[in-house]
Amino acid sequence: MTNSIKVLAAGSLRRAWQPLCEAFTQETGTKVNAQFGPAGLLRERIEQGEKVDLFASANTSHPLALQQHGKALSVDNFCGNSLCVTARKVPELETLSWLKVLLDSRFRLATSTPKSDPSGDYTWQMFENIERRHPGAGETLRNKALRLVGGEKSAKVPEGKLAAEWLICSGQADVFIGYTSYATLLRENDELEVFNVPADYNVRAIYALATCTEKGKPLAEFILSETGQHILQNAGFCGKHSVMPE
Repeated sequence: MTNSIKVLAAGSLRRAWQPLCEAFTQETGTKVNAQFGPAGLLRERIEQGEKVDLFASANTSHPLALQQHGKALSVDNFCGNSLCVTARKVPELETLSWLKVLLDSRFRLATSTPKSDPSGDYTWQMFENIERRHPGAGETLRNKALRLVGGEKSAKVPEGKLAAEWLICSGQADVFIGYTSYATLLRENDELEVFNVPADYNVRAIYALATCTEKGKPLAEFILSETGQHILQNAGFCGKHSVMPE
């Protein structure tokens, strides 16, 4: 696909990417060839020499690292996210807050893998926020967390499934910490309960684009445009200039 733009994108962008690329192709006639995965592992592929026009990361540090190594022309923040808690819907949940659900020893807690997947990094930041307000609680969560997705050796989440839904409904975990952009879809599953995390505990996830070639610039500009931002917000993301939702 010589006339297409090659993109490596964070897995959490997968559902927003199709409408984004369809709108871009309709406007420009240029097709987009995208591959998805944990942003840290995608960054390593680029560092090891894989050619790519645009890299869409769930954090800013991976794109900035590429820029520092001369592998990105520019870096732009393009949307935001935050964290929520998804749990298996059981009667015990009715009397529990989101934090008590996380700390409850009856429930197996799963997360993404720190360093490989920004979702895991943001989760560990949230544990630090919890630790500051409730000494010992953050350490408890770090110790009990099962890092089941987003790592180099993690099992792949089946096509079309959300990590929280798959892990909980297949019996691998009882609770999962993941992105708020998935909350609306997760709430459609009657087996799941989704808890919002208050802003003073939550973490603002800032997503950034690394434009690696001149060929990737038009797509980056489209994503940053009013049309691109509207598509991302429809998919559950915060706009590039917005504050974290309550």
